[in-house]
Amino acid sequence: MIRPDFEKMNGLVPAIAQDAETGEVLMMAYMNEESWEKTLETGEVHYWSRSRQELWHKGGTSGHTQKVKSIRIDCDDDTLVLLIEQIGGAACHKGYRSCFYRELKDGAVSECSPYVFDPKEVYKK
Repeated sequence: MIRPDFEKMNGLVPAIAQDAETGEVLMMAYMNEESWEKTLETGEVHYWSRSRQELWHKGGTSGHTQKVKSIRIDCDDDTLVLLIEQIGGAACHKGYRSCFYRELKDGAVSECSPYVFDPKEVYKK
């Protein structure tokens, strides 16, 4: 079994979510030991929210969950690549398919990922 070394970076490791079929990088967040265990237990990705200081089930509010297909770990045991199936079409809380929706190319910035949903409609309080 693989296991991240949570001690190296004060309990958190970077976790890169990548579409298992296309290879598209969708987002980067952090996992702690609790989110790691919950991800393994449920088969859906859980992260640690640094801003809220709490466990975060990706898509728990929006329905845009991430189903784990496989998990890769780097040679230092301190970074993860999560090969996932993105349910609902969007990984970004701003409504885009990918959090990496802006691109600088030839001196110009453009949007390079489709807009999937309006956050004002999805995250109503």
